[in-house]
Amino acid sequence: WLPGSLGHGGIPLDYFLGNLVVAEGGLWGLMTGTSIDLIVPFLILGAFVSAGEAGTGFMALATQLAGRFKAGAAKVAVLGSALYGTISGSASANVASVGTITIPAMKRMGYPAPFAAATEAVASTGGQIMPPVMGAGAFIMAELLRVQYTEIAVAAVLPAVLFFAASWVGIHFFAIRYNLAGVPREEMPGWAAVAAAAPFFLLPLAILIVMMMVLDYSPAYSAVAAAFVTMALLGFDGRLRFAAGRWWERAQTGLIDAARQIAFIAAILICAGVIVGVFNATGLGVKITSLIVSLSGDRLWVALLLTAAACMVLGMELPTTAAYLICIAVAGPALTELGLPELHGHMFVFWYALLCTITPPVCGTVFVAAGIAGAPWLSVAVQAMRIGIGLYIIPLAMVANPSLLLLGPEPVAALLAAVKVMAGTVLVSYATIGGARHPAAGAAALAGGLAVLFLFGV
Repeated sequence: WLPGSLGHGGIPLDYFLGNLVVAEGGLWGLMTGTSIDLIVPFLILGAFVSAGEAGTGFMALATQLAGRFKAGAAKVAVLGSALYGTISGSASANVASVGTITIPAMKRMGYPAPFAAATEAVASTGGQIMPPVMGAGAFIMAELLRVQYTEIAVAAVLPAVLFFAASWVGIHFFAIRYNLAGVPREEMPGWAAVAAAAPFFLLPLAILIVMMMVLDYSPAYSAVAAAFVTMALLGFDGRLRFAAGRWWERAQTGLIDAARQIAFIAAILICAGVIVGVFNATGLGVKITSLIVSLSGDRLWVALLLTAAACMVLGMELPTTAAYLICIAVAGPALTELGLPELHGHMFVFWYALLCTITPPVCGTVFVAAGIAGAPWLSVAVQAMRIGIGLYIIPLAMVANPSLLLLGPEPVAALLAAVKVMAGTVLVSYATIGGARHPAAGAAALAGGLAVLFLFGV
């Protein structure tokens, strides 16, 4: 029924339904297979990690490392979410696990409730891009690009570090402006507590990394092995005392949480597979690709901005993985046609899809964090966008500095690009937060100009 060039001549109903429901064009396509083969083992691992003492270990280490700085409780949230994100790969799980500890701690120290919730919402979003266990979209990305998942994980290392570094910088400038204190010395856990809790998260993480990156086992096999070890640790408390009742209770919690997350992700991927199948069957995906190319006038940067806008619009209705899948299906070929490498195009789309979780009007992590903090969600969303202002620029910087994603083949060039992009991100945060009310009105403008040179200059 679509008019003009977007329409098609019609498809027989039996062929259409057969392709979507019986053949591999919809329900039983690539997305469903990837969900079973790759994503499910990591969801089970994340559920068992959350059920045990690993969360306590993450928070103890984060508090010990970051608590003493300005706005220490907020920086603990960033570091804790980064550590938790190495295994969870889920923004909502990150908020629910880490946020229940960090948000009340920040409020107790006098931080404004919207700021506390926004900090955790931004930090938790990065869990979807933090190796070695990224969000479900990263596994789909590996399948679509037909590369090993480990290649995607290595390429994402520097962008993930930049994500959390940009969040840290934004919080730091807020801390300077509002004089937010660090965690009192008496509330620091101490290195003894960190050492006692460390095995609960270091052991599964080490098994995962060694098996996947060193011994070259498949990601799914590595995740299952790490999950078995994590499950065995469920019976121990922070003092390494074992109790069978504790093990059974936590094992049940882990199994139920894993089943809930598997069902949620499966529903997303199956529905997204049907949508992509319809795009392919009707030719709509190819037509939208042609439309993007024509509207951009063969200019890559215009196409990138159109794609970013499309990701944001899709993200208002869909979870990150589904938004990424649909957007890359229609915009990916256009970006490739205009000269952008496939990996960079996929990472660009995935990054903007995950930023939808903190961008109004529909922003999942913001709603969860606002509920924990008891703050108005819109205030939290505005604060989250201010704290994470640099995050909206980093995907464009990936395109301007393509070496950033080439840590494996070109490590020196990738590190130099990361330093350059980080300098630009710091200047952006200063221009929008730190220098916005500076007595010298030109300070913010100068920082903004320098940021453009660092991020996009030669």
